[in-house]
Amino acid sequence: MSYVEINTKRKKGKISKYIYGQFAEHLGRCIYEGLYVGEDSEIPNINGMRCDVVNALKELDIPVLRWPGGCFADDYHWRDGIGDKKDRPYMVNTNWGGVVENNHFGTHEYFELCRQLGCETYINGNVGSGTVQEMRDWIEYMTFDGNSPLANERRKNGHDEPFKVSFFGVGNENWGCGGCMTPEYYSDLYRRFQTFIRNYGENKIYKIACGANSDDTNWTETVLKKSGQFMDGISWHNYTFEDSWQNRGMSDDFDENGWYNNLVDVERMRKRLSEHIAIMDVCDPKGETDLIVDEWGNWYDCIPGTNPGFLYQQNTMRDAVTGMIILHMFHAANRRVKMANIAQMVNVLQAMVLTEGEKMTVTPTYHLFKMMKGHQDGELLDTFYDGKSYEVKGFSVPKISISASEKDGIVTISAANTRLDKDEELEISLDREFSEVSALVLTSENMCDCNTFDEPEKVKPIPLAAELCGDKLKLTIPKMSIAAITLK
Repeated sequence: MSYVEINTKRKKGKISKYIYGQFAEHLGRCIYEGLYVGEDSEIPNINGMRCDVVNALKELDIPVLRWPGGCFADDYHWRDGIGDKKDRPYMVNTNWGGVVENNHFGTHEYFELCRQLGCETYINGNVGSGTVQEMRDWIEYMTFDGNSPLANERRKNGHDEPFKVSFFGVGNENWGCGGCMTPEYYSDLYRRFQTFIRNYGENKIYKIACGANSDDTNWTETVLKKSGQFMDGISWHNYTFEDSWQNRGMSDDFDENGWYNNLVDVERMRKRLSEHIAIMDVCDPKGETDLIVDEWGNWYDCIPGTNPGFLYQQNTMRDAVTGMIILHMFHAANRRVKMANIAQMVNVLQAMVLTEGEKMTVTPTYHLFKMMKGHQDGELLDTFYDGKSYEVKGFSVPKISISASEKDGIVTISAANTRLDKDEELEISLDREFSEVSALVLTSENMCDCNTFDEPEKVKPIPLAAELCGDKLKLTIPKMSIAAITLK
């Protein structure tokens, strides 16, 4: 049995709702076929957005959606995606599969999608192949409410009121696909580009600088030292995968080593996160710059027979368990981590939703995000776990990952059992009594189980027995599972 103590009187900072953000790139079938099918499609849609996918995603209370990339962002020229669709120029998506992009999903379509989802906007600008004027003009086109040629062009294209841009990223992965830059060179470019991201009217844009890849703390340190005073946040990208970039393993066909190796990479991510935060604490001791983890998730080899540039993979209990641990990691780092955007929302990498023609299914990661909604903007509670763990390849992996928060008097507890071989009994001590408990668990008989179009509900949440006795809560977390408990 594992013992947990939760102190509801000791709050440890707000868990920003933006930690549960999403990411949609012009990559594979994420936008086209996944989110957008066009107004003339036989698949039911509203203004081109497919209804089944949007309705499913609305259940997650998505706080923010990052777009248009990703690597695509530094190849994207916004003017190609406005105006009459029949007049929009085509382009080759050289980053992702070499397919032809017709630009039918552009600025106005993105804001329409966000309107339907009820989420805020996070746009990534083009630094790699774009110009300062191009980025400056895009901001004015979207957000200016006055009488200017760009604002009037937006009105002509069908949107009289200005759009609200909440977050704006100045480039993406400029150390790699965004230009293969040095941190010194990017820092100088960032200072220049961000100058022209202006606030028009009441729209206040939160500026995000391109941050580091995985363990590159030198990039973080250099960019913060040279340009930190000009940014609100700095990004960080970290993907977890089974072995290496050359052999990541399959997403739906793996053995015990595949399960535990992935958990090791999650612990490696935890170490990297602490290292970047330590650098930030030195360069920014007042904590004025946030860390934005705007690409994260499990990245495996794509499904055989699919376009390797489309990054299409399946989604199992392994993804739900590691996803919960990573979200708990962000909870614990809430002093710095203010946003995270899982990659990606539909049909790409660790997706929420998979589609094939008119068919659709949600994934275990979708259920993870839905089960954890109660944490959004909750106050993190001081939680003591008795620390039972086991060692894999020199890393200590906790048997149980647990986090608790409180919002509006309701306590949400989420817990993941990382073991393949043993259920874990939990006894949770609370510092006050509750009158009502409800719990859900997501588990399956086989670690490789996933939802398919033929079996769309193979992995889905079911009620979990939980016994509330005064200030004690007792329950059993099944092996390879995640659970969410609500106390009122």
